[in-house]
Amino acid sequence: MRLLIYTGKGGTGKTVTSCATALKTARQGHETLIISADPAHTLSDAYDLKVGDEVTHVFDHLDALQIDPVNEMSKQYEQLLSYMASIFSSKGIDETLAYEIAMLPGMTQLFALLKIEEIKDKETYDTVVLDMMASGEALRYLYFPKLVGSLNKRLMSFTSLFSGIARIFEPIAKIPAPTSAILKLEFELVERLERLASIIRDHDVTSIRLVANPDTFSIENAKRAFMSANLYGINVDLAVINKIMPKVEEAYFAKWADFQEEKVREAEANFYPLPIRKTRLFESEMKGIDMLERYANELFGKDDPTQIFYKGEPFNFETLDESFNMKVKVPFTEKDDFDIERFGDQLTIKVRNEVGQLVNIVPLPAATLGMKMSRAKLQGDELSILFERAV
Repeated sequence: MRLLIYTGKGGTGKTVTSCATALKTARQGHETLIISADPAHTLSDAYDLKVGDEVTHVFDHLDALQIDPVNEMSKQYEQLLSYMASIFSSKGIDETLAYEIAMLPGMTQLFALLKIEEIKDKETYDTVVLDMMASGEALRYLYFPKLVGSLNKRLMSFTSLFSGIARIFEPIAKIPAPTSAILKLEFELVERLERLASIIRDHDVTSIRLVANPDTFSIENAKRAFMSANLYGINVDLAVINKIMPKVEEAYFAKWADFQEEKVREAEANFYPLPIRKTRLFESEMKGIDMLERYANELFGKDDPTQIFYKGEPFNFETLDESFNMKVKVPFTEKDDFDIERFGDQLTIKVRNEVGQLVNIVPLPAATLGMKMSRAKLQGDELSILFERAV
């Protein structure tokens, strides 16, 4: 099974790109399911048909599913939800409000991811396309299974050991102790999260695809997501620059077109060595099968969207005792003249070569906070940057 996860800043066209990709894979004969974790129910808008929390058939080889977190929770983890709500109720919170609080932020995204684990286990589909939320939050949820799985394994034994003691002190503490059924559900959930983590981190199965527009904000957002994915060990195989304005004679729009052209050139350098697909701003709204098919053909041509367009680590990180080493793939050689400056949580790399100056702004991991940049060395196509803790 191939899992293709589309993410990007809100409004960049990630839902349209997800839907077009699913359409293209289905046309090529792959049994495809597209899942949306977006609470705005955008699949219905894009395909121009009703898509709900049950698998909806779109046409040959293509199904769609809109995750309903409340329904998923009630079907699979009603006891766990009730227990969480009872903890809040025991503190005097209204029961209805307690259930609302128990539905923690991010439940929609978490259940979308768990649905993927369930689907892979059933082996019903060749390809799953996930329309994920805006990239700032998305990657946290993609790493969540690994984080929770590893932490909970350590905590589970303590929970089991002390649950009996907790029941003894329940009248005093006035907090309900978990039953054996609740503990069993938690064990099962953690096991599912661990299986999900292995799917997400398998570079032969999962690819993240970044969607951006030719503007500063969405490209910066995508660059940070690109770095974070590498930090989390998740493969990014493609970036899509969407809604590129065609060249026009009218001066007002000509300025926009020139600005976008410059941003596309910057993106090609900033996302190196990641492949970039570029699509134009269409003359009408991307809604319905016909328009999505036009978009898909422009995006992929005759290529199979399920192929892995890139596999590698454009960023590489090594944490040492009192230092942090970061390696960045760069589109220049030792013959070029380059400068590096640090501004807060970003590095600005300026390169002067025979065609002019190239500027690449690289987001830095949080681990470098409180460290100073002490060395930068170019080794082949990698720039190695050493950060050391300030004395």
